[in-house]
Amino acid sequence: MEIASNIRTTAEKIQLFQSFFTGLSHIYGTYAPDTGRSWQEKKHVTAEIILAHLKGKKHYGVYLLVKDTIRAIAADFDHHDPTLPLEFIQTARHYRLHAYLEVSKSKGFHAWIFFPEKGVKAYKARLVIKLILDQIEASQTEVFPKQDFLDSRSPSGNFIYTPLFGRLVPEGKTVFVDPETSKPFANHWDFLESINRVEEGVLDEIIEINSRSLPNPIDQQPDSDKNSRLVCNNALPLCIQNILQNGVSRFQRSLCFRLSVQLRRVGLPYDATVSVLKIWSLKNKPEDNK
Repeated sequence: MEIASNIRTTAEKIQLFQSFFTGLSHIYGTYAPDTGRSWQEKKHVTAEIILAHLKGKKHYGVYLLVKDTIRAIAADFDHHDPTLPLEFIQTARHYRLHAYLEVSKSKGFHAWIFFPEKGVKAYKARLVIKLILDQIEASQTEVFPKQDFLDSRSPSGNFIYTPLFGRLVPEGKTVFVDPETSKPFANHWDFLESINRVEEGVLDEIIEINSRSLPNPIDQQPDSDKNSRLVCNNALPLCIQNILQNGVSRFQRSLCFRLSVQLRRVGLPYDATVSVLKIWSLKNKPEDNK
């Protein structure tokens, strides 16, 4: 791969880095190399945090998933043998997917695929990645993000450490390598600018060609709507289903109590039950005092 060399300012490097490795902006993950401990920092992700990462002072782990959208996805191959990661890259290329290989900070490799800055639906990207992993018989490989969307039970998801941690780059770790030679690229900023982003339409084509089933649309909805519809999925008596779906014009208070009992009976979590009842109450007229 031929890449033209350019001189960039620190601000330009940070901006370029963030155009690929950006997710939730109010938290990030980090790591203490001396103890091996990792944790979440509840701080806004600033240019200073990215710069500290690039200089090797403090790791920056990105939470890729924002609601149900991502700008990047990564398969985490947790072993030193590059055979499977390289096979992943090759299979992705067969599907017109540009995948890029990074040597991780401790052992193994990350295979990254990047999307336009507006993002793509995470469930589509994860479905395609899992398809490739199945085809290379590596279905146990972890995929980041690990879920399709965020909700009240998982408001942030999981973070993954980003490449180019300054202290490890001279050791040949956290760097991108040419899959043809297994050697790190000479200039990573030139390399980043050369990356091809994958449009969501390409994911749609791969899913259709391989007859992969998309997740149930209910699973891609916010908590309130999703829970309202899930509990009506033949788990409740027909009369209760009708009340929940169609609402009532009388006796709202007593019927709200009956609903809460039934929702509890089918095992809906407390916070989801409260959410469903609030939505239901707002859709209905007040009780007429009879």
